[in-house]
Amino acid sequence: MSAITITEERNIANALISGLANLAETPTREQVEEKAKQIAAIFGYTGDLRNITTEAMISVDTRMGAGVSLVDVTAKHDDQWVHKREDVTWTYADAYENFLLKEGWPPRMVQSLSDVTTRILGHLQDPLSEGTTWSRRGLVIGHVQSGKTANYTGLIAKVADAGYKFIIVIAGIHNNLRKQTQERIDEAFIGRSSDPDDRRKIGVGLAAGYPNPATLTNINEDFNKNTAAKSGWTINDFSKPIILVIKKNVTTLTALHKWLKALNTEGDGRISDVPMLLIDDEADNASINTNKEDIDPTRTNAMIRNILGLFAKSCYVGYTATPFANIFINPDGYDEKVREELFPRDFIYCLDAPTTYFGAEKVFLNEETSQSIVKSIDDCEDFIPYAHKRDGSIPELPPSLYHALDKFIVARAIRNLRGQTNKHCSMMINVSRFVPVQKAVRDFISLREKKIREAVRANYMMPESISSANTYMQGLKRAFETEYANAGFTWSELKLALNDVFVHLRLFVINSKSDEALDYTKYEKEGTGLTAIAVGGLSLSRGLTIEGLTVSYMYRNTKMYDTLMQMGRWFGYRPGFDDLCRVHLSRDSINWYSHIAEAAEELVQQVKRMRRDGLSPKDFGLYVRSHPDSLLITASNKMRSAQEVTVEQSFSGRLRESYILSTDPEVNARNISLITQYWKAGFGGRLEEDTGKGFIFRDVSIRIIEDFLAKFECHSTFAGQKSDVVNYLERIAAKHPLADVLLISPEGGSGDGKSLTLRNQMRVVGKDQPSGTSWRLNKDRVASRGDEKLGLSEPQKKEAEKLASGEDGTGAVSDTHYRMVRNKPLLMVHSIEPKGEALTGPIPAFGVSFPYGDYATTITVVVNKVWLQQMQGYTDDPDEEEDYDA
Repeated sequence: MSAITITEERNIANALISGLANLAETPTREQVEEKAKQIAAIFGYTGDLRNITTEAMISVDTRMGAGVSLVDVTAKHDDQWVHKREDVTWTYADAYENFLLKEGWPPRMVQSLSDVTTRILGHLQDPLSEGTTWSRRGLVIGHVQSGKTANYTGLIAKVADAGYKFIIVIAGIHNNLRKQTQERIDEAFIGRSSDPDDRRKIGVGLAAGYPNPATLTNINEDFNKNTAAKSGWTINDFSKPIILVIKKNVTTLTALHKWLKALNTEGDGRISDVPMLLIDDEADNASINTNKEDIDPTRTNAMIRNILGLFAKSCYVGYTATPFANIFINPDGYDEKVREELFPRDFIYCLDAPTTYFGAEKVFLNEETSQSIVKSIDDCEDFIPYAHKRDGSIPELPPSLYHALDKFIVARAIRNLRGQTNKHCSMMINVSRFVPVQKAVRDFISLREKKIREAVRANYMMPESISSANTYMQGLKRAFETEYANAGFTWSELKLALNDVFVHLRLFVINSKSDEALDYTKYEKEGTGLTAIAVGGLSLSRGLTIEGLTVSYMYRNTKMYDTLMQMGRWFGYRPGFDDLCRVHLSRDSINWYSHIAEAAEELVQQVKRMRRDGLSPKDFGLYVRSHPDSLLITASNKMRSAQEVTVEQSFSGRLRESYILSTDPEVNARNISLITQYWKAGFGGRLEEDTGKGFIFRDVSIRIIEDFLAKFECHSTFAGQKSDVVNYLERIAAKHPLADVLLISPEGGSGDGKSLTLRNQMRVVGKDQPSGTSWRLNKDRVASRGDEKLGLSEPQKKEAEKLASGEDGTGAVSDTHYRMVRNKPLLMVHSIEPKGEALTGPIPAFGVSFPYGDYATTITVVVNKVWLQQMQGYTDDPDEEEDYDA
């Protein structure tokens, strides 16, 4: 397909989307198809309209909520200043919004992005406000690959219109990410290519009379002392705003600081008349635990603070999808001053994900969708173990990786059949941090791809009786039948489409030593949809956008929240092919991603709750530092020499479950007897009510629940956590003297169904389980999603739905929302039946759901290295990381 055809399609799609945007009700696909035909006739276009129709359907159904902010309630700040300033001409902001519309953004999305960036701008200082000095510190929490760059670009355009003169964007720690960010800023704000050999107008700059901002960085060069020396400029030499896109690197920050200090400060050593904004993209990444001097967290943050300190009027806004490191601040990596200076004291803003976002909820938390998307890797350890060395030999790749390659080839063929030939389609392979191992993986994949290509070429036109005899064709057919049989095509249709998959298929190794650039724009200019297989490590993991990512294969063992979430490049937008996406991970990673996704959801709900309660970011900081998961970040840094760590913890708004179960039949028999005893006594004489999935006892004395848990026997590795739960119940007993008890007993569950006996819930026994006398449940979860809804009244359920949906009616209701409306402790008791023959059941388990609002209530928790190792596993050590950019 030529570039002209792509432009033609883009124009028709834009006209169609604009025409549909004003409809009062969401149109049917038939109505959209009819409208598409009418517009195509006007353009004289006779090509395939399926892709255009799909894009338009997604566009009219895409919405994004306003998000929620937590602000310092004690500060004297008027966040309505934006609306009171009548002198502002929104030149840059309007140009940016028009640019997004031309790029095919749904009009509703452009409008909601504009509304959100106006709200964030209101949290900054009015650059024309009175007062000689001011500073604001904030954090914007988005979702991985959800459009944070688009958001802060919109914010940049608005601050420039409002009167900010100097803007710095710190774009991660890698060269390729800085370059990618510079290209986006060039197109969406500067309006001119910063390529020294090609200074043409692009993007917003194509509009007549566009006032191009100045920049001292370009796609090839970061800011350095030579750039500064060559320019000889000062900030006030420019009538227009200046923007720099720099790497988070001590050398770069030092060079910028020196230039600002030497050429721009006045007698008092400060720049007094230049309002500045510093955007810290991937703001958590300075927390990375490394001894490499250029990305040392303390020095990096000190330099950021020094730069901010040069300006009498400054705003700092961190952008991240993984806020844990920003708030669970690493006590070994930061001194007290650094922590307080960059902490978002003025505001924390949580962005809503658009309705069409393909995120953690869909991939890991929704049991129905995650079943088809997520596939467990059980064979990689025998080929490329977690703990391999950079010079270790790789004799062969695991069969599961070859199966994933088959799926990718089939998925690309389906996308082509759907009319998406000019769209990019990618596969990501991330199994090692070491460059030599990445090259070895590439060589094996290259050889395999060549054999599949030859097999397809020889067989795709052949009768099935001949083609089915070929081993590689068998692999492709198996991938089709097991994964994509319901994608809308038959095997014979798909087989005919296989040959075209290889026309634009390319393999890339993406790392700091690689000379291969995964440059999608080059192919776009030629009107080509690239089919890319990208092999890499850390460079693939953070910030780099992998266009059209369809199949992912990752076998890495880090459990640091920020690192792991950023490796999740599979999140994002998948218009017209989200049903084809597959994510291959180890069982450990699947469990951990699910855990992090829930923790991230809880943090956002906590922001909403605290805003409702009139609290400030500093209260949120205290809450998160006493969050149980803070142990996994703080303890790993403190335990290098210490044997134990003592911390204060709060379980406010948390669910704590006995996910490590004892496999001792005698222990389990005693626990079954204990449940029967308390059930018979009505948990202190309360009446049982049927919930449809078991029974509820309302308003049970907290003392009876403490007594029940004290007698409930846990495996020794969980005994400490059970003790913490009981201690916390005791601490909140005065405020919450009564609790509910749920006995989960699903209709159709296994068991003899005797009176006072729970029916069982089936659970899969994972690979390498059980371990000794314990069984660790999949995803570290006992309850099913939605269990906390049981026993709630209809008004309570409606309130939970309202909390989830926000202002615009989007958002999935979860147990977190049900927990908010219950507002008292809940004990859930379960009976688990292991699937298969490895274990015999039933095995009783419990969970305690704690209400929100007890922010200041904590218990003292002591952990040791054994506990940390059990919880966290071995982490990638960034000090050994071979994949940092030079």
